[in-house]
Amino acid sequence: MNTTQRIALYQARDALRSRWIVLHFLAYLAVTEGMLLTGGASVKAVVGLVNVVLLLVPLVSLVFGVMRLYDARDFVLTLLTQPVRRSALFGGLYLGLAVPLAVTFAAGILVPFLVHGALGGETGVRVAALVGCGVALTLVFTAVAFLVAVRQADRVKGIGLALVTWIGFALAFDAVVLLVVTAFAQYPLERPMLVAVFLNPVDLARVLLLMLLDAAALMGYTGAVFSRFFGSVAGLSVSVAALGLWTLAPWLAARKAFVTRDF
Repeated sequence: MNTTQRIALYQARDALRSRWIVLHFLAYLAVTEGMLLTGGASVKAVVGLVNVVLLLVPLVSLVFGVMRLYDARDFVLTLLTQPVRRSALFGGLYLGLAVPLAVTFAAGILVPFLVHGALGGETGVRVAALVGCGVALTLVFTAVAFLVAVRQADRVKGIGLALVTWIGFALAFDAVVLLVVTAFAQYPLERPMLVAVFLNPVDLARVLLLMLLDAAALMGYTGAVFSRFFGSVAGLSVSVAALGLWTLAPWLAARKAFVTRDF
């Protein structure tokens, strides 16, 4: 077991003992169970969970990620006095948080569906897609949280910046897109809108889920354009690669800032 794995394992065990991680699991468990009880063990429950996942996953990953790294400051300073490479330390810290968040999210969604016996057939495929997109967003925004916490030494400012980042990705981006579409409604905007989707991981996950849930018709003609692109193997591959790039880019930026930072 290398240094990164040892640090990740220690951090993961510590995170899993945190009441916030337990609440994270219970929140998704309660919401999913509520959706299944009100909407039935069907695709309706999955559709109802989409917006919950797209809003809650980035928020929790950002806020908890920032707070976790600030709380680990003494631990980081202690390890920096040892012969431990900073890159290995950073990798362990990231995995030690991202993996527990992803696992508790996935378990909170999957357990109720398993209990209700609703993971067969089409519903099972769509639940898997929902969980997959949620895990991807967890990895993305945990990396963004680390970038924020490493670059901003002040805890209060860091948490505030994390909340502003969440508002930007989850709410403000869509508002700006809506204003652009309204202002230039007379122009063909299908291709620019397709490009805009890749500028926001939350929107990218949303469109992918709408395609898999056969809800493209809700987006009108633009939905037809999205359906043609995201419905193809090439389009799906590009989308998955884009989510991977959204994880890698902030992770590399945060790692570089961590390695060069004067603690």
